[in-house]
Order: sequence, then C-alpha cells, then structure tokens
Amino acid sequence: MSKAVTPKAYLFFIMEVFKDIEGYEKMYQISNLGNVKSLRRLSHIGHLVKEKILKQGLTSRGYYSVTLNKGGKQKTFITHQLVAFYFLNHKIKSHNIVVNHIDLNKQNNHVDNLEIVTARENSNMKHIPSSSKFVGVSWDKNSNKWKAYISIKKKLKHLGLFTDEHEAHLAYEKKLKEITTN
Repeated sequence: MSKAVTPKAYLFFIMEVFKDIEGYEKMYQISNLGNVKSLRRLSHIGHLVKEKILKQGLTSRGYYSVTLNKGGKQKTFITHQLVAFYFLNHKIKSHNIVVNHIDLNKQNNHVDNLEIVTARENSNMKHIPSSSKFVGVSWDKNSNKWKAYISIKKKLKHLGLFTDEHEAHLAYEKKLKEITTN
C-alpha cells in the first residue's frame, strides 16, 4: 500500500530591488514593485529625515504619483514612468513610445506589469474588451449603429455612424491610410 502524495506548497516571492533616482541620489529610490523610498539623511535645513516608503497620490487620470523634495523645491513624478525608466530602460524621447499597464490597472506599477509600446499600439486598445472586433469601431447605443472614430494628434475624430460593423471598419482604415501617407 503506497502513501498518498500530497502536493508541496511553494512560496514564491518577488525580491524588491531599489535604485537611486537620478538627481536625487542618496535621497530617494524607486523599486521594481513601484514603491518610492525616502532615505535616511539630513534635510536641507538640518532636520533628520527617517527612511520610509512614501505615500503616493493619485493623478486626475488615475495614476500613482510621488512628490520629491530637494533643496526646498518639489517635483512630482508619475510612478510607472519611474519604474519603466529605471527597470525597463525606457528613455522618454517623444510621445510615440509609451508605458502600458498590461493588466489595465493603472495602479499596478510592478515592473512585470509594465511594457513599452508605441502610442498607436496603446491607443488601438486591442487588449481592452470592446463591442467590436475592429480597432476604432464601437457600438453606439443611442443610434443603434456602429460608430467609427480615430485619434489624430491626441484628438478623437468621429468618422460616422454605420449600419454595418465592417463598413465602420473600412471608414477607419481609409482615414488611417490618409493620415499615414500624408
């Protein structure tokens, strides 16, 4: 008679790694889990600052941000941007390359939840459940028709209402071709 084999419980943990924030060395650090730490030091007016994880605020767009102080001056940073810069080697050169939250949770700033994508990939929102199988097309409840739209220079342009989902898709594709060939 053999003994029943019971599955072993494995504990997985992610080791938190902190890196100095450029321009704030020996003052503040960012972690791969999205935490910002204030290091123990003397402030610019000679007060002892204790080491602690900083409380983060929310921006009007729902992202975590943190305000750092240096020499009496404050500067606010978006947390996921810091994580991407220090752990994904994301260099902000233009608005064409952006940081995306893979699980769509803007407050989950773990490095394994962030990816660098093009602005077009991010605006296509293929990763977001939609009422249409086509990018730039959605069902308009008020008109009971398919609506086509496209984002051009950060402005949403309405392309029309259609009785057929594929017609709306063709309107999107036509406009996309126009703006990419100009």
